[in-house]
Amino acid sequence: MIVVILARDEEHTIAATVTGALPYAHQVVVLDGRSHDATVSEAERAGARVYTDPGLGKGSGVRMAIQVLDADVLVFMDADGSHDPDDIPRLVMPIIENSADLVVGSRFSGGSEELSISVGQLIRTVGNISMNIAINKRWNTALSDTLNGFRAVRRMAATRIGLTENRHTIEQEMVMKMLRRGFRVVNVPTHEYARLFGTSHINIWREWQDFVWCVVKNIVYIGPVIVPLPPLPPRKE
Repeated sequence: MIVVILARDEEHTIAATVTGALPYAHQVVVLDGRSHDATVSEAERAGARVYTDPGLGKGSGVRMAIQVLDADVLVFMDADGSHDPDDIPRLVMPIIENSADLVVGSRFSGGSEELSISVGQLIRTVGNISMNIAINKRWNTALSDTLNGFRAVRRMAATRIGLTENRHTIEQEMVMKMLRRGFRVVNVPTHEYARLFGTSHINIWREWQDFVWCVVKNIVYIGPVIVPLPPLPPRKE
């Protein structure tokens, strides 16, 4: 299992995020979004392997990780200290137990310190809930959080769904395409903390149309269902 940390200009928190994730992973990889600070050197010093992502946005980094990293399970988390590494086993276990192919941390059941701090965060919260309702009705599911970037995915399943988004919309695209192709998506409670430094890279005022369009085009699409993958092999002690 590999933990993938998406980072851009997070020199203050990347080392702590890497060291927090190391006990739970065979390897920690940082996908650097062409940082202008010491993010890369701090990540390497903390023990991570660093790749430079294509520079098109978070989604391009996620897609690159899925393509180039060799692991049965990938865990994606942010570098800003908002995700608790101690939640990693909770995310991974449903995949190991072959009860899920994608596990998304739910801030609505685990709690979040960023759901409605500001007008922008409030809009994100309302938008998240609205998109969840649309996705649940379309695929007859009961997901509480589909936009959280803290998630674990069976890599082989992720390679088969045709991800195309380059920005933060990759997160909802992954959920919808997994459901569309017959893969199993579940939530587990995870807590989201307020970022320790800086501000979010999501500009909700500029990107909200992208989120809405991503949901609409995936909900109306009708495509083939893929036969689920076999269970993962037993873990080696």
